[in-house]
Amino acid sequence: MTRLTRAVRGLVAALAAVLAVTATSATATAETGPRAPKDFVALRTVDPTILQEMRYFTPHNFVGERIDGYAQPMCILTRPAAQALHKAQLKLLRRGYTLKVYDCYRPQRAVNHFVRWAEDLDNQAMKGEFYPNVDKTRLFEDGYIAEKSGHSRGSTMDLTIVRLPARPTRPYRPGQPLVPCYAPKAERFPDNSVDMGTGFDCFDTLAHTLDPRIQGEQRANRLLLKSTLEGLGFVNLAEEWWHYTYKPEPYPDTYFDFPVSWKSLADGH
Repeated sequence: MTRLTRAVRGLVAALAAVLAVTATSATATAETGPRAPKDFVALRTVDPTILQEMRYFTPHNFVGERIDGYAQPMCILTRPAAQALHKAQLKLLRRGYTLKVYDCYRPQRAVNHFVRWAEDLDNQAMKGEFYPNVDKTRLFEDGYIAEKSGHSRGSTMDLTIVRLPARPTRPYRPGQPLVPCYAPKAERFPDNSVDMGTGFDCFDTLAHTLDPRIQGEQRANRLLLKSTLEGLGFVNLAEEWWHYTYKPEPYPDTYFDFPVSWKSLADGH
């Protein structure tokens, strides 16, 4: 063996040792990071037919950027909530509709991101769409932003109904002109959802589920979602037509902070 060969082999061995230590450290970090309890599941494994448009993984939300904690665009829920949602989906499929979720489990770090954004009064990039009539100084007082969210307990979801066959929704392009979330459906940001009277995450009293100004087809669509879900144990938040919580919650007093990703789940891959 030449001196050069021995030197090369020694370098390779040293690099292998460094890589092994790095891999071990990375594995240790991953293993000690926050993980979901075993009864949290990816909704896709319970019902792959429910559409998922995970808004907080994208910049198309009231903050205007991907939200902390959303490592992958996926819906995670406690198993009882996911199974109940599957039953609701079966009912709607028979009527020519499908459910679509916008958000499901939400880590505490995402809620903290919302709070930081709400406290930054200079950042109003998305006001034109999501809160055109609300002064940002009132977001906490009016209940649009809070330091804790039921979503972090794992049994709350934001969702809508889509008529089949579902048409694709074009992606949001940062910087595009914004239209108020309560504008007529043909004018506001395109969504393949049925017309609910406002878009998702609309900070306006028109988003209240039973607001008397919402009538006709829009009201019928809200009531279809409400009656379908409430018959299976879900409770609506009266101020948001899209917001439902499955009861009884497995974790009514626990606010989790594991990331939204497959790796956070017990059977993650």
